[in-house]
Amino acid sequence: MSDRLLSLVTVLAAVFFITAAGAHAAEISKHTGPSDALSICGVVTDIHNKPVKDVILSVFVNGKKVETPDEIATSGQGTYMEEVFLPLGTLPGAKVEIAADKPNYKASDKVAFGEILKEKNNANGNNYYFAQHDFTMAREVTPAFWIATVVLVVVYALIAFELLHRTLAALLGAALILTISYTAGTFNSDYTILTFEEAMHAVDMNVILLLMAMMIIVGVLKKTGVFQWMAYKSYQLAKGNIFVLAAILMTVSAVTSAFLDNVTTMLLMIPVTIEIALTLKVNPITLMLPEAFASNVGGTATLIGDPPNIMIGSYAKLSFVDFVKELTEVNIIILAISIVYFIFWYKKDYLKAQVGNVSEMIAHLREEYKITNKKLLIQGGAILGITIFMFTIHGALHMEPSVAALIGAALLMVISRVDIVEMLEKEVEWPTLIFFMMLFIVVAGAEESGLIQVIADWVKEMSKGSLVAAILMVLWVSAFASAIIDNIPFTATMLPIVAYLNTAIPGAESGILWWSLALGACLGGNGTMIGASANVVTVGMAERAGYPISFMAYVKAAFLPMVISIIIASGWLLLTM
Repeated sequence: MSDRLLSLVTVLAAVFFITAAGAHAAEISKHTGPSDALSICGVVTDIHNKPVKDVILSVFVNGKKVETPDEIATSGQGTYMEEVFLPLGTLPGAKVEIAADKPNYKASDKVAFGEILKEKNNANGNNYYFAQHDFTMAREVTPAFWIATVVLVVVYALIAFELLHRTLAALLGAALILTISYTAGTFNSDYTILTFEEAMHAVDMNVILLLMAMMIIVGVLKKTGVFQWMAYKSYQLAKGNIFVLAAILMTVSAVTSAFLDNVTTMLLMIPVTIEIALTLKVNPITLMLPEAFASNVGGTATLIGDPPNIMIGSYAKLSFVDFVKELTEVNIIILAISIVYFIFWYKKDYLKAQVGNVSEMIAHLREEYKITNKKLLIQGGAILGITIFMFTIHGALHMEPSVAALIGAALLMVISRVDIVEMLEKEVEWPTLIFFMMLFIVVAGAEESGLIQVIADWVKEMSKGSLVAAILMVLWVSAFASAIIDNIPFTATMLPIVAYLNTAIPGAESGILWWSLALGACLGGNGTMIGASANVVTVGMAERAGYPISFMAYVKAAFLPMVISIIIASGWLLLTM
């Protein structure tokens, strides 16, 4: 740092401290004379006993509002604490009241403090008084509620019917919520949906950074050719038996997707699968669709396997080990049954396969899909192993999963010398990350305005407080909803609902409803071609290869095994509750 720059920094720091000290001194001087000092505190909760943050409290003495240097507001835990200074002798016999107000909640009436406790005079002659009051605030249906509802429904419709790119739809929704809050909401608090600070707090950076870091790790591993090599080894292991091959390809897709992005898994395996299918003279869809199905099943088993799980884990503070312990076994069962189902479903197509010269095909695949960079593969494999190990212990370290992924991505970039700019430009799916960020804001708008609470109360009412009913409702509604719309926005909407149900329904404290949501959202996405991103990628690549598949044809092949998987999940959840 140059001497001139150092001098400038020193002068600025001196000005800052002098200004701060002056302000503090001025504040003290206001109350240097004898006065009545009233310390007030309390907790503000909603009707479900959940803390309400950013509630504005106003104090009144003998009907007149007391002006304070700063607004009295509740913290994130719903608590408030403030000291109010009044002329000496004001409080004895005075009527002291307090009122609470927040947009989208019914403003409270003035409440008189039931008792004010007094301490003895201190050295400078001040009288110290203490008062405490807790508020319970009820939601109010305001214009903000209806605006947030319309925005959420419109964003869902735009995504479901593909009228706009999903990132643009979410961006439009988030922009509308904030714009309305800072235009109409400025003049009338009934139109305030979400503040900018609340919007920033709503964006779960653990999810964003975890996805970004894993995209970088996968992007580096792609350069090694390992994914295509795995498909080739699958054919070699099957020795030309297409039934065995289908089972192996599904297993490879599932296992790979449990630790890496299932979309990337499909993007890298499909070209090899198409080549193998054409060599065997079978329709590539008969191998590709089961692979996509299996990738979603495998991704359901771990924290990092599917975006809904990443969102659930971050919101509910569930560890990598929690997901493996609770979901791996049931998904192994579902995968095994799915393999048998698809082998029988495509049996006629598989029987038409023309195996030909297996040795020649293996030799061709060995040459075409070999490891292209062994050194990078070793480096990437080692770093991936370390990252997965850190995932398994992140709970014990009280560390967010994104930290493990970030250090893994950073170390891999340093060791491999891969161009970071290339990785960020080509491998990080910025539209997906921005979609997540904007979607968090849209859902936060629905939560702050009270819509999410209305839905949660309805679910609780429908389940009549029964844990069994709640488990099945969350699971099956999630499954069918995720088959119709993208499971990411649905999961984002369900997070606060399930969090409320965990506290409102007896027995749900164990967190079993989180597993209902994870299984329903991830497995339900298998039901249609638009239910999960891996399905969309598979259909798109099949169409480019000249093998288009219609919406109904996909449903015909995948919907029944999806329902079977949810039935199995239902039984599993009820047995483990």
